[in-house]
Amino acid sequence: MTELLFHSESYLKEFEATVTDAVDGGVVLDRTAFYPGGGGQPTDSGMLTSGSVDYQVTGIKRVDGQLVHQIVGDLPAVGATVTGQIDWDRRYLLMRTHTALHILCGVVWRDYAAKVTGGDMKPGEGRMDFEFENFSAEFVEEMEAKINAEVAAERDIFVNNLSREEADQTPDLVRTKINLLPPNIQEIRTIDIHGLDLQADGGTHVANTREVGVIRVVGHESKGRSNKRIRIALDG
Repeated sequence: MTELLFHSESYLKEFEATVTDAVDGGVVLDRTAFYPGGGGQPTDSGMLTSGSVDYQVTGIKRVDGQLVHQIVGDLPAVGATVTGQIDWDRRYLLMRTHTALHILCGVVWRDYAAKVTGGDMKPGEGRMDFEFENFSAEFVEEMEAKINAEVAAERDIFVNNLSREEADQTPDLVRTKINLLPPNIQEIRTIDIHGLDLQADGGTHVANTREVGVIRVVGHESKGRSNKRIRIALDG
């Protein structure tokens, strides 16, 4: 089982690991800081180095329960010690984007109690779908002001782990219309934007909302009678 370093340290840019297996055009490591994708957040990319040889990591693929670091060309040998380097500019932009979406979700839940019906992101932009009957252009302008007020509030963001029993007793921990937490998971990782939003989440985030920067609402549309989409993008 690969140790998931990003779960406890989102800012880890470089790490050492041992290659434990070679699978399907890539390698499995005993530990990794590469985010494997999930919850709408794309997989990381970067580099593995063994000795004087660099191996380009294009992404992470799940194969039979293992996290396979996909590599172009030759692979490092099983048993080799490698240094992993995250494509940090891309990762950090994804962290800012993911936190921006949580801010949006937190404001929508706090003020309108609307559940999430879908979401997706790429570096610097993303979208969330909510269970709304109707909303107007004025509503969207108001939403942009509200989410940027939360950025300006400089709220700290904390990562915690709850037992399944604690999670089941925590109101509103899961905001999706359908509960996506598998019943066999007994420890739930949470992201807490202090004073705004607490959710179950496995992704990477910044440490304070001020790092997100200015959020623009760049689009909104109806995806059905009670399903409305809000698109955001980050400045800079």
